[in-house]
Amino acid sequence: MRRTGPTSILTRKLIVRLRKKARDTGAAAWLRVAELLEKPTRTRPAVNLSKINRHAVEGEMILVPGKVLGSGILEKKVTIAALGFSEKALLKIKASGSRAITLEAAMDENPTAKRTRIII
Repeated sequence: MRRTGPTSILTRKLIVRLRKKARDTGAAAWLRVAELLEKPTRTRPAVNLSKINRHAVEGEMILVPGKVLGSGILEKKVTIAALGFSEKALLKIKASGSRAITLEAAMDENPTAKRTRIII
């Protein structure tokens, strides 16, 4: 079977932008996120807030090449950039004083991907 990649035009455009940003800035994090997004949708990670809370450091940007789910609590103030968020996760992120942004916004805000961590 031939590999086709994501069928969503928005996801394909995001992958192109991520690769270009990685090439322009030399930031390997954007290239890794692009590679993870090229995988089939069923293998994309669904990350719970409890896992983010365990692995994140205060003030860090967390990159999730999938969806963030609302199971668990978030006690650290971090910026979470993901492909998607559940409603419960968004409520808990805002309640903890953290920020939830899209991957596009994360590229504009932190082009060199300093102080970032990819959680899958």
